[in-house]
Amino acid sequence: MFRLHFDHHYRWPLALRFIKGAIHGAIVLPVALHAAFAGLVVAFDHQVRGLGLPASIVRIILSIVVGLMLVSQPFPHRKSIPPWLTTCKVFRNQTSYNRFWDGRNYLTVIITSVRNLTRSFLANSHRHALADRHETERIVRVLIAILYATKQHLRAGWGAEIIPGNSINTSTGNADLINENGDLLPRGLYGCDERGLGLVLQLTFFVEQYIKKGFDKGWFHAPQASQMQVQLNGLVDAYGRMETIRLTPIPIAHLIHQKQVLALFGCVLPFALVNQMAYWAVPVVSLVMFTLYGIDGIGSQLEDPFGDDRNDIKMDYIVEDIRSEISVLLEEWKRAGEQGYDIFVGKRQASQSVSNRDAGHG
Repeated sequence: MFRLHFDHHYRWPLALRFIKGAIHGAIVLPVALHAAFAGLVVAFDHQVRGLGLPASIVRIILSIVVGLMLVSQPFPHRKSIPPWLTTCKVFRNQTSYNRFWDGRNYLTVIITSVRNLTRSFLANSHRHALADRHETERIVRVLIAILYATKQHLRAGWGAEIIPGNSINTSTGNADLINENGDLLPRGLYGCDERGLGLVLQLTFFVEQYIKKGFDKGWFHAPQASQMQVQLNGLVDAYGRMETIRLTPIPIAHLIHQKQVLALFGCVLPFALVNQMAYWAVPVVSLVMFTLYGIDGIGSQLEDPFGDDRNDIKMDYIVEDIRSEISVLLEEWKRAGEQGYDIFVGKRQASQSVSNRDAGHG
């Protein structure tokens, strides 16, 4: 939460932001073209006259614009809007944000599973032999690596496991250095990406083998090992659902039709406004198209929420925060094991708490 906390402190009011996080750069061209077309219509109408449409069409067009604006909001009067108005922008925006929200929730499921497994592994291996403690530390690092592998897989960062700390650049085919998880992967690990096996699923085998080993050695009792298996299965399930979001785009037929209808609407609108507004039709058309293309652009960005754009899920910050959190747990666990202390409790405090308990029983 540390990095996300500072990332959400905005220096400028949102209404005054036009670059970072804004959609303006992606829509400036179509809005400018519609404004130029509106200017041509107004100029030509000034010379020829008679290009304008009847006033009734103006009311119809404006009702469509207002309807498209309202159906995307959770207002009580939404039911009064004709159903055919809800098939354009609302489907795109609601579907895109659902993908964004579901992706964030599935990432939380993976993080929760990693936290729970880490807590269970460390708490039940505090007094183990040195070799077993090294094995526990290795598996905890594998759990952290699963977070990075999930992020890289959803961003098509194939080949991160070929050489620890390196990833294959899909455009050049060369290895690019990635320092974020090179020290987390098991030594000697070879990847199977070229055969269709992702690194996330590959790493879960190490975790499951550790759970089996811990059960056989008596580190975990049967219900505890079963619960760990449930956590691991939930992690894999959430990973698969995130993969589904990444690989299932909005149907192309809907996107084509939406773009065509939006462009057609922008071309007809100047003819509906020129009679009553004259040159004011140009800024009005620009404002209307800025609104509609902005809604469409936001939906387009949210379709794939796992990238590194400003409006995507802050996976880099989230993963780094969880790594810092688990690293603290691991350091405290190692310190307690080396010095004979309880985790998060120093020797003096531990002795004092035991004395207090004995005095209370007495």
